[in-house]
Amino acid sequence: MAGLGVTASEFGPDGFLPGPLLAVHGVTAVGGFVPAVLHDPDHDPLPDVRAALDRFTTAGARTLVLAAATGRDGYDGRPDVDAAGWRALLARLDEIAGLAESLGVTAALHPHVGTVVEGPQEVERVLDGSRIGLCLDTGHLLVGGTDPVALARRAAGRVAHVHLKDVDATAAAAVREGRTGYTAAVTAGLYRPLGGGDLDLPALLTALEAADYGGWYVMEQDTVLAAEPAPGEGPLADVAASLDWLLEWAAQL
Repeated sequence: MAGLGVTASEFGPDGFLPGPLLAVHGVTAVGGFVPAVLHDPDHDPLPDVRAALDRFTTAGARTLVLAAATGRDGYDGRPDVDAAGWRALLARLDEIAGLAESLGVTAALHPHVGTVVEGPQEVERVLDGSRIGLCLDTGHLLVGGTDPVALARRAAGRVAHVHLKDVDATAAAAVREGRTGYTAAVTAGLYRPLGGGDLDLPALLTALEAADYGGWYVMEQDTVLAAEPAPGEGPLADVAASLDWLLEWAAQL
């Protein structure tokens, strides 16, 4: 990342990129993804979330990207959540937002394939029933059936964090319609470097900038590698291509 000129990063999976390692390479710690079971009234997610927040603040990171985990392994199936589960989830979103705020951290709920909050109705339920900010992940929203550009235009004031990824729309539809699993689609190249997929990223970025969005844009492209790529290829080449696209777009502002 440092070699490509990336100066800030999320941590990735828990323990993958420790804050001190980022600091050694001059990369600012942005924050990270924390899945938590929020819909089970008998489960208290706050201790684990608080532990993650403590790790974040120690590293100087100020963004909590929260996902409403199902409690199952993987992202290829999810349970039905009843009214009591939704009441618990929405209340805990506000609790966690308040806890994060008290520590100087911004919390953002990440609609994510294979979690409780995936599709348009669930996104609306969160926007209407809680005060937590939204992580606008262009890829997961599209796969789940939400138009990320329309959402950015309509609810820009709730967007607290952005994950930028481009998507193969045909592969996304196959996941949404149940014709292929999410993990299989990622392995087959569901996500593309910025500018290499079917999302209208210029329209999305323009909408957010017009609304004075002041948070991070995090380039994120989930990848499953079948083998070690050759030097300069694989994710490295994809990130370089995404950076080129983003800098070209920014130069036109």
